[in-house]
Formats: sequence, structure tokens, C-alpha cells
Amino acid sequence: MKKSVITLFILSVFYLLVGFSAVDKPGNIVHEKVLENGLKVLVKEDRRAPVMVSQVWYKVGSSYEYNGITGLSHVLEHMMFQGTEQLKPGEFSKIIAANGGRENAFTGADYTAYFQTMEASRLEVSMKLEADRMQHLKLQEKEFVKERQVVMEERRMRTDDKPQAKAYEYFKAMAYVTTPYRNPIIGWMEDLQSMKLTDLADWYQRWYAPNNATLVVVGDVKAENVFSLAEKYFADIPEVPFETVREFKEVDQVGIRRGVVKQKAKLPYLLMGYHVPSLRTSVNDQDAYALEVLSGILSGGNSARLPANLVRGEQVASEVSVGYDLNARLSTLFLFDGVPAGEHSLGDLEKSVLDQLALLKKNRVTEQELARIKAQVIAASVYEKDSNFYQAMQLGMLETVGVGWQKEQEYVAKVKAVTAEQLQKVAKKYFVEDHLTVVYMEPQALNSEKMVKQVGGSQHAN
Repeated sequence: MKKSVITLFILSVFYLLVGFSAVDKPGNIVHEKVLENGLKVLVKEDRRAPVMVSQVWYKVGSSYEYNGITGLSHVLEHMMFQGTEQLKPGEFSKIIAANGGRENAFTGADYTAYFQTMEASRLEVSMKLEADRMQHLKLQEKEFVKERQVVMEERRMRTDDKPQAKAYEYFKAMAYVTTPYRNPIIGWMEDLQSMKLTDLADWYQRWYAPNNATLVVVGDVKAENVFSLAEKYFADIPEVPFETVREFKEVDQVGIRRGVVKQKAKLPYLLMGYHVPSLRTSVNDQDAYALEVLSGILSGGNSARLPANLVRGEQVASEVSVGYDLNARLSTLFLFDGVPAGEHSLGDLEKSVLDQLALLKKNRVTEQELARIKAQVIAASVYEKDSNFYQAMQLGMLETVGVGWQKEQEYVAKVKAVTAEQLQKVAKKYFVEDHLTVVYMEPQALNSEKMVKQVGGSQHAN
């Protein structure tokens, strides 16, 4: 059962007062070893239950792709379950299930990761299977055609048939000009349709190597045993020579960008985003942590400013939220999205959001409000440590995007160090009109033929 909000708040305030964080607990040490072939192995021993999670993270995702090959990373993720020189298609998953485990994978803009959750004594099964498909994947035309169709259908269901998701796709394509974050993780449909098996084989050979991967194990394990198994199964896999990955930098935005996306939908939808740094790209990392706290002040629960003032107060929105990815590999967006309420227009909702940002610039956040938001942020961080999977995910993600897994242990202290003065300074620095992109999604009747219209800027069509 989930702990009540009141309980979470009381405990998190206690953590703030006494300076406690989950990383201070005995036994919460991260053990690291790098094999001679470059594979980095991270282990965190957690003996609360006789289970473990094993994850393999590859430094490749949609932000490594370019025009014409979008979607390759995601399709390859699907193909990693479709057989090796020793295993038939689907046999990987059957072996994990036969050992009482669960497995899956996910692709992001900056990474592709594979994981198994199993009883701790089954770790060797996981290691053996992952090492096998790191070097012996068997890419077959029949399975490729099938999985490509699966991905295209996934795109239709999750994006093409979802008006808000489609609008967000166009929004990103407008907000980012030179950064590959403009491309969808799942890929553009035209690129999926023209994708060939040889494209996939080249991508696998280029990126799937021990010196481009991190193995993370968290649970009821001994670090030395994990290192021994890693040596046994991964050490003989040859490393691949890598050229320095090109660092993409978004060109400076010199004026507000506006667009209108017309979709077959019942309700209008607003998207707004400012260009901001991530932890990795910030010159001063405290700016990134201040943005993290600002996201909580604006949208961290029912008592945050946007739901309190715009949903329940002005009643200009039926829903409104903020998104910020602290751990993005490249510079990112501070994103707002929402749905107008009643007779209110998209313009009304946009004005109300901008008014809230103007207040942040004009008046410093009170110490009481700041303490409450910090407590919520820290409480979430502390209780996420209850999950082996989340602990492993934080380590793997930070290491893969280039921040370094050690930053996980700094999070609570960095959040606690954010001041009201820094929040006001960051709001003035980054919430600038010339760095803003706004997209209105306007609902259309079912017989509407023209789906997308961009105004006030360049056009983009899928």
C-alpha cells in the first residue's frame, strides 16, 4: 500500500532537518569495475529481498540517429529478442520466464537498455544471455520484416492515432532545429518503411560493444561474485574502436516560434517550451537543480502553483503540467502542456501560464513554499530507493548520458542547496520570450482533410 501524502511529507521534512538521505545508509555503496575490453560494471548490494535486477545500457538512442534512419535504435531493441547463433527467436524470453524472471527493454533519446528481474541466484542466467546477444545477434530478414511491422503499428497506436502525441511530435520538430531531439524515438513512418536489414546490422556492429555499454546489478548479490560472472561471460567480447561522438548544439533561438497543429480531436491542447540546459550541459550545475525545483513548484502535486491557480483557482485549465529532463544528454526544453477548461481558449491558458512565470521573476518564492517543494522532491527520491529497478536505472542512465553515476549520490544535497534567490535568477535567465516555442493543437471535425498548418515559421510535415 502506498504511504499517505501526509506521512510522506512528515518523513521528508524530517530528512531535511537531520540531513539524512538514502545514500547515507550502510550497504548502499556502489561498487565499480571496468573490464579490459571497456565494459563498466556497477553493483549495489541490497539485501532486503532475495531478488536482483540486471540491466545492460548501451550509449545509443534516437539522438544518435540522423535524417533518413530514424527509428533504428528502437527497431534494433525489438530485434535483440529475435535470436542469436545459439538461440531461436523468442527463446531468450522463454528462458528468463522458465527461471521465474521478468525481462524487457526500452529505448530513449540517449540510450537503449535491457533488463531482467529475477531471484538473486539466477544472475548467471541473465549474464550469459546478455553476453550472447551482445556479440552473436542473428539478424534474419523474416524476423526483421515482422518486427518492423510491429513498430509501425506501435507508432500508429501511440502517435498517429493520438492527437496530443502527434501534436507533441510536431512541437519538438519546431522547437529543435539542429539537435536530433527533434526526431521521434520511434522514428518517422517514412524512415521505418524504407529501413533495411543491412541498416540494422550496421547499427548493431557500430554501437553494440562492451566499451559502449554499462552493466548494472542491484539486489541481493555480492559485488565480487558479480564481477567474477562479468569476467566469465563478457571479458572475451572484443571492444570496438569508436570515433568521438559528435556533440550537437542547438542553434540559438532569436525569436518566439509559433505553430498551429490541426488534429481530429475533441479538445484543444497547448504546448509551450523554453530552451534550457540539462545537468550535463549546464555551465553551472546548480542552474539545472534550480530548474528541477522550479518544475516542482509549478507542477509538483495538487498544491503546486499551476494546478492550484490555473485549475482550481482561475479554472482556465482542466489540466496543466510541467516537464523537465534533468538527465538529458543534450540541452533540453522546460515544457508546459495543458487543456483549456470550459469556454476558455488556448490563448487564455497560454496567458495564464506566462502570468505565473512573471510572478516567479518578480517575487521570490517564500521559504515555506520552497521547503515544502524540497520535501516533496526529496521524499520521492528517498522512496524510489525502495525499488531495485529504479536504483539500477538511475545509475545506468546517469552513466550512459555522460553525467557519471556518482551524481546520483549528490542529488538530495544539491536540491537542498537551491535558494529562493537562485530560483528567481534562473526564471529570469531562461524563461525568455525569444527562447519560447508555442504550439496550439486545434480540434477539427472528422471530415477535416488538412491536418497540419504551421504559422509564423517554417513548415514541417511528417
